[in-house]
Amino acid sequence: MSRFFNELMESVQEMNEILRGEREPSREFHVDSMRVKEIRKATGLTQAKFAALIDVQLGTLRNWEQGRREPTGPAKALLKAIHNDPVHVLNALAS
Repeated sequence: MSRFFNELMESVQEMNEILRGEREPSREFHVDSMRVKEIRKATGLTQAKFAALIDVQLGTLRNWEQGRREPTGPAKALLKAIHNDPVHVLNALAS
């Protein structure tokens, strides 16, 4: 248990260093409004169908696509997965 706690604390320390500008992030994936729209359009789905498929409110998807908000956490990860492998991810979500 203490090993996991120590790893978590190291991660928190790294995050704080990044936020203070003392360290560069090791990896980043930006999902800006144009990227969300491109990802959705590449699937051929309407906003309503895409929002339903990824289980977000239609208004949330519209906010992402119009740049009023950015996806975070699991939504960001899901959009990245759809971008990288749309066929398999969409099939998995549809079943």
